[in-house]
Amino acid sequence: MFEKFLNLSRVHKRLVSVFADVAVLFFALWAAFSLRLEQRFWVPDQGQLIVSGLTVVFTIAVFIKLGLYRAVIRYLSDRAFITVITGVVISSITLILLGYWLEVQVPRSVPIIYGALAFIFVSGTRMTVRMLVNRPRHRNKQFVAIVGAGETGLQLANALDQGTEYHPAAFITLLKANHRALINGIPVYDISHIERVVREHRIKRLLLALDADSGIDRKRLLKKLEPLAIPVQTVPTMSELVAGQARINDIRDLELEDLLGRDPVQPDNAQVATSLYERAVMVTGAGGSIGSELCRQIIQHRPSKLVLFEQSEFSLYAIERELQAINQIEALGVEIHPLLGSVTHRRRCETAMRSFGIETVYHAAAYKHVPLVEHNIIEGVQNNVFGTFHVAEAAIAAGVKRFVLISTDKAVRPTNVMGASKRLAELVLQGLAQRQSDTIFSMVRFGNVLGSSGSVVPLFRDQVRDGGPITVTHPDIIRYFMTIPEASQLVLQAGSMGQGGEVFVLDMGEPVKIADLARKMIHLMGLMEKTDDRPDGDIEIVFSGLRPGEKLYEELLIGDNPQGTAHPRIMMAREVSMPWDEVEQTLNRLMRASHDFDCQEIIQILKTAPTGFAHNGDLADLVWCHGDRHLAASPSESEKIRRFPA
Repeated sequence: MFEKFLNLSRVHKRLVSVFADVAVLFFALWAAFSLRLEQRFWVPDQGQLIVSGLTVVFTIAVFIKLGLYRAVIRYLSDRAFITVITGVVISSITLILLGYWLEVQVPRSVPIIYGALAFIFVSGTRMTVRMLVNRPRHRNKQFVAIVGAGETGLQLANALDQGTEYHPAAFITLLKANHRALINGIPVYDISHIERVVREHRIKRLLLALDADSGIDRKRLLKKLEPLAIPVQTVPTMSELVAGQARINDIRDLELEDLLGRDPVQPDNAQVATSLYERAVMVTGAGGSIGSELCRQIIQHRPSKLVLFEQSEFSLYAIERELQAINQIEALGVEIHPLLGSVTHRRRCETAMRSFGIETVYHAAAYKHVPLVEHNIIEGVQNNVFGTFHVAEAAIAAGVKRFVLISTDKAVRPTNVMGASKRLAELVLQGLAQRQSDTIFSMVRFGNVLGSSGSVVPLFRDQVRDGGPITVTHPDIIRYFMTIPEASQLVLQAGSMGQGGEVFVLDMGEPVKIADLARKMIHLMGLMEKTDDRPDGDIEIVFSGLRPGEKLYEELLIGDNPQGTAHPRIMMAREVSMPWDEVEQTLNRLMRASHDFDCQEIIQILKTAPTGFAHNGDLADLVWCHGDRHLAASPSESEKIRRFPA
């Protein structure tokens, strides 16, 4: 019977609702008179019958006018109950007026009793129907607990209640005063009782819905949730909701940057804005993870022009399309120019800078994947060292005022070619800063960023979803981590502070043990680590051994006495530099070795330069190890010209 009602058309359902309301309103009137007159079987006279009939008809007309019958009972909201209250109040007033005009006896308390009964019956029938309709859907939903009993948590509970996947069975509060409270009929428990809540309510998933201004220590919170071994997920941030980029019920996996426990970066927007507003800015490597985020943040400061310089066609297309959308939606009025090109082509770089009157360059283009550069030494040196040199020389020739190099913690006492090439790139810029004063050169050094190309975090996530194992190179390997937006904000901040030749070092917080990071990811995805003690676990961690050029511990400083700056998250390193004539001699030797395809000589040059390079592996260049070294060492003149143009 009930299924037949659910399958009726909208018109028929509305007619059933109207007839149901007619019946309950007549009953409410009869009950009101019976209670007031204390008659168990009260029978109305003709006048009272007419007044009752007119009241009911007028009330139904008011309900129709207020849109009560357009509301879908399955998704009934608070607004529907306000409509019922409004209609019932008007109905009670109508009863009083009709009794007065038609001179029918209507005791003064009857409209009050009638109004209360009418609200109970009209709203109660709808609540009953909604409960019956939703009961099968709730039964098939997965029970979840919402961590956070604030406004965000309430919005999430309402959204999930209307959905088909999750049923909010409990709120987890971080305020003991809210323990045992009820929110929308959902019980609230203090976080100290979370294990019992998970067990008794058959919770299959925890959803983080913390208010932006809650001030909760997310690192400590996740440490409490990790032993539960059930999936922990989160909802979009308030900024994403306001921007329309996501909905409150867009549940997604927890990002591991939450585990860093870092306070949000507070950039000096005034200083950054002064260095970017109405300026012509160029970003090399604009399609990369760091370069693209720099572009997103730079465009918000409204430069006059933003030139995207990128070697990858697809990456350039993707970031240009994204920035054009931001530019149009937010009416920023920035000229965006996507340029294909390589930083190793000096004339291309200089022409681009002159054409657009570039004032500031952020040089993010680099090969930064350690094993790949170990396998492709010449290309790594060409891109990281000579690419930086050519872009910097082009900037000087084009009259660029400020040049910022994005460096890496692997440049500190490097054990691999990538780190050594980035350290030499720093020395090149320091030498150029001594040689001239028109262009201000500065370098910003930081560690791994979460979610960048080559980052370990996306790799771990994919391995967990594939059923494992997770591969970690060494049980004791440690790295610094920072989110891409955080790193980019500090790069912009440090770049605006440079006076010439400084190496700025970002405060990366506490180093993270990679094996612990892998274990946290396993636990927070609701799985168990497979070990010798727990052979029935889900995901195994396998240690594959250090890769060529990789070291256990990364450092950010060469010296031990960093100098503070105006920003608490930015330090200035005091490190050795080279006079320009020595830099030039080193570059000439490196270029000759590159022309000769002599990887062994390149390694030796990187070691003799003051880079602190101590190669911790054998020469691993793929061409050098697998090709004919005699041919590699004696390329034809035509090959030299084609490969290394003047």
